[in-house]
Amino acid sequence: MATIGKLAFLGVDAATNQAICGIFKNENIDSKYLFHFLFYKKPALVKQGIGGAQPNISQGILKNLEIPIPPIPEQVAIVSKIEELLSDLENGKQQLLLAQRQLKVYRQSLLKWAFEGRLTNENVKEGELPEGWKWTTLGDVCLKIGDIDHKMPKQIESGYPYVSTKDFTDDLKISFKNAKYISEEDYLNLSRKIKPERGDIIFPRYGTIGKNVLIDFDKLFLVSYSCAVIKPNKNLVLPKYVYLYSLSPKVTEEIRKYTVETTQANVGIASIKSFVFPLPSLEEQQVIIDELESKLTVCDKIEETISQSLEQAEMLRQSILKRAFEGKLI
Repeated sequence: MATIGKLAFLGVDAATNQAICGIFKNENIDSKYLFHFLFYKKPALVKQGIGGAQPNISQGILKNLEIPIPPIPEQVAIVSKIEELLSDLENGKQQLLLAQRQLKVYRQSLLKWAFEGRLTNENVKEGELPEGWKWTTLGDVCLKIGDIDHKMPKQIESGYPYVSTKDFTDDLKISFKNAKYISEEDYLNLSRKIKPERGDIIFPRYGTIGKNVLIDFDKLFLVSYSCAVIKPNKNLVLPKYVYLYSLSPKVTEEIRKYTVETTQANVGIASIKSFVFPLPSLEEQQVIIDELESKLTVCDKIEETISQSLEQAEMLRQSILKRAFEGKLI
């Protein structure tokens, strides 16, 4: 099932459904020894899962799983050593996860300060904008904010890419690897309403609202009606400034304010146009961009280091268990 391979000790008398396999120990094996062994074998067992959307591990696979069984005293000693080493490893992992959470909070703080003017102006009072700034709306600083027709065009094997939010990567880019394609006729008809171009911001309106992308490349493509295309007025705002603002806590507040909760949460085009927008001069916008990118780049490097350390911690966990069940840990 979705939680395939998860392990736990049952602490009370209970019944389970068919999605859970109960394993009962006998006098030849220590429960914790078995638990750690199954955790060690989990990746291999998950790979043997059968089925489509919800793969499962059959009882036959589990019953035929070979387990090295030393004498009980040695099993207990192995468990003791495993838990000693994994305890230290888990403490280190928790510290990394804490740093990861703190880094996320710091990122949001940077974005908040930037668009309150506090990142580039030392003496800004709480709740006020710096001198020369003003509050306006996103619609007022953009040439157009819109989406294409809701009807899905006919898909073909090759042609013009037609992407949706599923084609957005975790690092807020567009991947065309698995994009759908539409004909030139459909592209021309749909793009008359609005088409994405370099400097535009793609703003998802459904599901993954706020997972925005700045178009920093030249390519003919369309984005589905699940997204708004935001076209900044470059006489008033720099596209990168609008994009970074779209990731800020203030926009998160606006999204929360205007989101309509139906079968799938969504925010309308008119609502996006109404989002409040802090407008400084073009010169100060560039200063804010430079300051933010400098600090966010440092955050990215720290995040990469943390992620690598977490991966190494998981590899070390498996290495400890591998040595344990090869008889090399004690």
